[in-house]
Amino acid sequence: MENGEGGGGGREYTKDGSVDLRGNPVLRSKCGGWTACTFIVVYELFERMAYYGVAANLVVYLTERLHQGTVQAANNVTNWSGTVFLTPLLGAFLADAYLGRYWTFVAGSAVYLLGMLLLTLAVSVPALKPPPCDPGATCPRASALQLGVYFGGLYTIALGHGGTKPNISTIGADQFDDFHPAERLRKLSFFNWWMFTVFTGILFSTTVLVYLQDSVSWSWGYGVPTLALAASVAVFLAGTPLYRHKLPQGSPITKMGKVVCAAVWKCRVAVPGDLTELHELEPEHYTSKKRFRVNPTSSMGFLNKAAVKVEEDASPSGWTPLCTVTEVEETKQIAELVPLLATMFVPCALMAQVGTLFVKQGVTLDRRVGRGTGTFRVPPASLGAVVTLTMLVCVAVYDRALVPAVRRRTKNPRGITLLQRIGAGLVLQVVTMATTAAVESRRLSFARSHGATAGGEPLPLTILVLLPQFVLMGAADAFLVVGQIEFFYDQAPESMKSLGTAMSLTAYGVGSMLSSAVLSAVARVTAAGRGTPWVTDDLNASRLDLYYAFLAALGAANLAAFVALSCRYSYRAEAIGVTARVHSEPVPAVAP
Repeated sequence: MENGEGGGGGREYTKDGSVDLRGNPVLRSKCGGWTACTFIVVYELFERMAYYGVAANLVVYLTERLHQGTVQAANNVTNWSGTVFLTPLLGAFLADAYLGRYWTFVAGSAVYLLGMLLLTLAVSVPALKPPPCDPGATCPRASALQLGVYFGGLYTIALGHGGTKPNISTIGADQFDDFHPAERLRKLSFFNWWMFTVFTGILFSTTVLVYLQDSVSWSWGYGVPTLALAASVAVFLAGTPLYRHKLPQGSPITKMGKVVCAAVWKCRVAVPGDLTELHELEPEHYTSKKRFRVNPTSSMGFLNKAAVKVEEDASPSGWTPLCTVTEVEETKQIAELVPLLATMFVPCALMAQVGTLFVKQGVTLDRRVGRGTGTFRVPPASLGAVVTLTMLVCVAVYDRALVPAVRRRTKNPRGITLLQRIGAGLVLQVVTMATTAAVESRRLSFARSHGATAGGEPLPLTILVLLPQFVLMGAADAFLVVGQIEFFYDQAPESMKSLGTAMSLTAYGVGSMLSSAVLSAVARVTAAGRGTPWVTDDLNASRLDLYYAFLAALGAANLAAFVALSCRYSYRAEAIGVTARVHSEPVPAVAP
């Protein structure tokens, strides 16, 4: 596709306020579009390879090379994963308020690359890794230096991820002008290719890189994605002259804080009966800034006080506690999403089991597939590829078959509403955990019948018995993950789309840390009650089936809370100059 196609000639400037790196207006034909996005997509491909090259097999490295216990390793994985998904809040704030997306991304990618280099050194230099375990002897503990370098690399990656993750996809979207019909259509195509790139990177990591780590060496398994990430950063920087940029507009978190503070400042002020008397700017102001003006509503009436005009609208420090109706309404719209965001924490905690306890189950089983010379040993972490593949298939079936069939009956452009899609994913997730508990009960029975011991040979039970739980989790993700991202993006105000996306990422961060807290609490309580915890270093002597059953019950309770909140939620549909509330037909999202 050619940049500027459908425009009004080679001298046409973009209409969405895009500028070059020096802040000058840009010509549509000279930058942006698919030409610029090619550099951005290449970066994302290798970055996802690097991240999942570390994350997919992390629990195996911690237990088998750093000699940590199962509970400790699983918690370290989920704590790190939680940090990875929380740091984008900081990156988004810096980009929106101070540095802009490009420079925040460049700084973050440099830190990210430093973290990958540290990890590669930690798994390659003999002095930075503990010696292997001797059969029948206690495994040597990793030294403070060895742990410091490895975990220093991990959390350096988390910090760098905070600068890159919230900005790279937005930089890609910025290459298309929403006020140009042809480019707006290409933007939809961009997000499709973006997700395809993400899934391709994940598949490569959970198959090729995990195989290198398990069968060749960890040095190769970490070294390859580190070199690829370095090359991709160079590719991204090479595309700099072609990029369109958006100037920082201020952090939405700061704007919402101003609304809350202004409302508290005027807590004794009465809100006028006629809401049109509240403070608001002329429509031309929003039109000139390519923004939407929102009409006042009576919901969350306390916040309306922030837009009440009073004579003392200036504090001694000079701060003016007066907000516009649009600022107030946008704050309300985000506030209405918070209860539903809270119901995403438990599902994200359940997802975290795929990269921790699911993998440890696989370590105890016979990984051989095939016979004779054609035998192949499946790395336990490679079963994560089944989740991705199942998700891809289910998304395709959902989009091509389910949506058209249901749309004819419901008249909803999406077939079912976004909350219904998320709800279907939550139901499937509960079924997944119940199935996982049944599979684990079978595995434990098999282990007892064969007298399995800690540190012994893998059970003569194929690792493929775990496939149902990975397939079901992939099906659940097809509804839940995609629906969650789209819901928080779609229902956030137009000026706060980046915050809506950050909210969905926050759910993964909090969910990962919740997984750590739940596992630690269950281990502590069950150890006090029965002498040994449900989850120990020896899974053959554990009651992991009861732990999975507990997670299924937790998921069911969370599902009930989600249904109760969903029944009370009203979808937001926004047009220039007007905001409407509808219950069944949300407007199509610009991007997932």
